[in-house]
Amino acid sequence: MAHLPQIKVPATYMRGGTSKGVFFSLKDLPEACQVPGEARDKLLMRVIGSPDPYGQQIDGMGGATSSTSKTVILAKSEQPDHDVDYLFGQVAINKAFVDWSGNCGNLTAAVGAFAISKGLIDPARVPQDGICTVRIWQKNISKTIIAHVPITKGEVQETGDFELDGVTFPAAEVVIEFMDPADGEGSMFPTGNVVDDLEVPGIGTFKATMINSGIPTIFVNAADIGYTGTELQKDLNSDAEALARFETMRAYGAVKMGLIADISEAAARQHTPKIAFVAPPTDYVASSGKEIKAADVDVLVRALSMGKLHHAMMGTASVAIATAAAVPGTLVNLAAGGGEREAVTFGHPSGTLRVGASAEVVNGEWTATKAVMSRSARVLMEGAVRIPGDTF
Repeated sequence: MAHLPQIKVPATYMRGGTSKGVFFSLKDLPEACQVPGEARDKLLMRVIGSPDPYGQQIDGMGGATSSTSKTVILAKSEQPDHDVDYLFGQVAINKAFVDWSGNCGNLTAAVGAFAISKGLIDPARVPQDGICTVRIWQKNISKTIIAHVPITKGEVQETGDFELDGVTFPAAEVVIEFMDPADGEGSMFPTGNVVDDLEVPGIGTFKATMINSGIPTIFVNAADIGYTGTELQKDLNSDAEALARFETMRAYGAVKMGLIADISEAAARQHTPKIAFVAPPTDYVASSGKEIKAADVDVLVRALSMGKLHHAMMGTASVAIATAAAVPGTLVNLAAGGGEREAVTFGHPSGTLRVGASAEVVNGEWTATKAVMSRSARVLMEGAVRIPGDTF
C-alpha cells in the first residue's frame, strides 16, 4: 500500500502567558483548511497529536495538558478599526475534536507579537522603539482585545524582567485589555442572579456564581465541596472520582447558563464553561515551593480546564475572576471580603496574579466595561510543522 509523504505547513510554536500553542497564518494553511470544517480540525488535531488514547500526545506538538494542547489561526482583520483576526482552537487530548467555543486569554499575549512579526500589522503602526498597540478581533467570541506589545529597533521585544507566576523565566511585559469582556450574547449573569443554587443530582446543591466574562465560568465555594482553596494539581488530578464530580457539576452549570440544552452535550464542549472554586485568603505553598501569605492575596481561586486542575490560571478565567470580584455579592467578591473593587489579586496553584476590571449596572443589569492584565510571550520555535499528506 502506498503512503503519501508528509507535507510541511509554516507554523510558529509560542508561549503566551502560562500556555503554549502552535500559531498559523491563515494564508499559510492548505487551501482546504483555510475555512472552518472537518479538514481544518483534522489538520490541527494531527499537528497537536490528538486523539491520543495514551493521553501523552507523543506524536505531535501537544504537551498532554490543556495548557499545551492549543492552536491559533491569525489573519489580517476583516473588521473595521482592527488589525488582526484571532481564532483559537482548543484541541482535545484523547478525543477527536477541536473546541471552538471560547477564547484563550493566555495565548492572547502572543497574538500581537506574531501578527507584527508576520507582517499582519500595517508597518506604519509599528514604532521603531516603544509600544505597538495591536487591535485584535477575537473571532470565537466576537470581542475586541487590545495588546500593548513592546518594540525595540523595529522588532518585537521578547526579553525583559517581568515575572509571571507559573512561568519559570522572566520576559517582556505585554499589557492586555479585554474590552466589553462579557462572553457571548445576553446578560453577563445569564440566570439574572449573582448567586444561584446549583442543583446537581446525586451530588448536592451548591451556591454558585455563573458569569459570562472572559469565558463562561461557574464559581463555587471551596468549603462547600470539601476543599480549602489551597489545592495543587497533585491534590486533584489523580482523583478520578473528584474530577468526575467536577465534570458533572460543570455540565449541570452549563445547562443552567443556557450554554447547552442537555448535560449530554457537555462532553463535546470541554473548553467552556470553566468551573472554579474560591476561598478567603490563607497561607499556602505554591507548586514551585514559593510561600504565599494570606496578606499577599485578596482571594484564593482554583480552576479546572479540560477536566483537570489548571497549573496556574487561564487568562480568560482571570478576566472572569476580576469581573466577578468587582460585582458586590458574587461568591468571588464575598470570598475577597465583599464591597466594591476595581482590581483583585488572587492566589492560584503557581502563585499570584493581579487583574483589574470595571463593572457597572446598565439598564438594570451588570455589565463589564474592561478587564486588564499583564502577561508575557515568547517565540519558542519557528519554521514548519509536518503532518502525513493523507491527514485531511
